Amino acid sequence: MSPVYLDNIAGTKPDPRVAEAMIPFITEKYGNPSAHFYPLGRESYNAVTKARAQTADLINAKPENIIFTSCGTESNNMAIKGVLALSGSRKHAVITEIEHYSVQNPILKMASEGYSFTKLKVDKGGRISPESLEKAIRPDTAIVCVAHANPEIGVMQDIEAIGRICREKGVHFHVDAVASCGQTEVDAEKMNASSLSLSAQNFYGPRGAAALYLAPGVKIKPLFDGGFQEKGIRSGSENVAGIVGLGKAAEIAKAEMGVYAPKMAALRDKLIAGLKSQYDFLHITGDEKHRLPSHVSFWVEYIEGESLLMWYAQKGVYAASGSACSSNILADDEDELQASHVLTAVGVPTDVCAGSMTMTLSKYVEEADIDHVLKVTPEIVDKLCAMSPAFNRK
Repeated sequence: MSPVYLDNIAGTKPDPRVAEAMIPFITEKYGNPSAHFYPLGRESYNAVTKARAQTADLINAKPENIIFTSCGTESNNMAIKGVLALSGSRKHAVITEIEHYSVQNPILKMASEGYSFTKLKVDKGGRISPESLEKAIRPDTAIVCVAHANPEIGVMQDIEAIGRICREKGVHFHVDAVASCGQTEVDAEKMNASSLSLSAQNFYGPRGAAALYLAPGVKIKPLFDGGFQEKGIRSGSENVAGIVGLGKAAEIAKAEMGVYAPKMAALRDKLIAGLKSQYDFLHITGDEKHRLPSHVSFWVEYIEGESLLMWYAQKGVYAASGSACSSNILADDEDELQASHVLTAVGVPTDVCAGSMTMTLSKYVEEADIDHVLKVTPEIVDKLCAMSPAFNRK
């Protein structure tokens, strides 16, 4: 049996139609889109313009409000640093305690430069209450940052309610939609998003191609200075092939998400139910109702989770332990992995946080793949329990 790839939150397999659309812009259509006064450059310019419209259509936005970037991290940094740099006397930010590092770390850096921030706590399911957000917003609050869905536990926030509060309070609302865009509805207008990040690699497009949505009238300071590309907000020669791939992936997601998302959700539910039925000491992480259609996160008592990861790989199941951006972070003694801030926030014991399992599906995953996971799980868990001193003392 072919390997079962269940690490799609870290990057999906590009759709063949995306690769097909990109190839001409890697080979013969190599013109610079800034040189659109001759045919070779104009081809690239027109391709970027088309991709901008395709990307905007995916999130119910206007093409002129899309800025192309290289990744979700760049988009998040661009929005946060760019807004705070122009915030004047408003030097306060609000985030949740489970935000991605590309949101937390820019906020922490700005805090060292005279800004302050409030971290909202989540419940055991990984969600914040809109009421707690409303209380946290102050007269000097410049920006609120809340991810639509968390990549480690797959839990989705009540983003529309959060957006309404920010709009009523007159505060910039940044939505990190990298984990959700392309597999569930992301509507920038319904969300009342002032800015929003998305990345092609999470919906069957290429790595190295992403976008930042800026609502009409929103101004930010550029991260770096250069030329006039992307309205001067993101200077530098465009990654034309990657942008074309992003646009094509967005077009496909818009047309086909209504088919593949329910399929993923059904397989997700089968996997969750199957795992829970096997052991009473296997725990699903995060809210099971408000969850990405592709996402399963769990931990097993008595077992060091990194061992689970390695044994699953031996059985042809490629999954993840924590998020792709946190799984290799070392603790202070540099011999142990640091507990994930997301998992500790939702109550996962710190001694297993570094190895909690994350399995994320894609449109390519079939029922036979889920059956294989459920078949090999008892073999793995029983073997590791037999080796576990903690289990043997039970």
